Amino acid sequence: MNFQRGRNKEEPEINLIPMIDVLLVILIFLMITTTYSKFSELEVSLPEATSEKPSEHLGTTINVSVSPDGKYVINRMPFKYSSLEGFSDELRAAAGKQKDPVIVINADANATHQSVISVMEAAHLAGYYHITFMTETRK
Repeated sequence: MNFQRGRNKEEPEINLIPMIDVLLVILIFLMITTTYSKFSELEVSLPEATSEKPSEHLGTTINVSVSPDGKYVINRMPFKYSSLEGFSDELRAAAGKQKDPVIVINADANATHQSVISVMEAAHLAGYYHITFMTETRK
């Protein structure tokens, strides 16, 4: 027997607010836990080498990236090469008050020899003699 003839049934409601809250929490979690590439300014394919890991240096490091087309990035800041003296001034500015930082050259495997030598000469002009190269290990 149907005792509710004249009454209209209420349609079920879907409440979207809790779902939006959960999605926002997931989005915030993903934004916090995402890791970013260390050198995203230049696409650099490092050369391969089989050598031992260098000893750890406790001083400041200055990362210089060199792209295949000769573009430079010093500590994630793009740098337009104009002269060797300007390059050494940029290295001094990146070092700040540090006396003898380690210059880490991240040169692409297809970068010209001259562009790598320019980084080394600029470091020498700035008075920095600890220079190392970043490579990938062979598998």
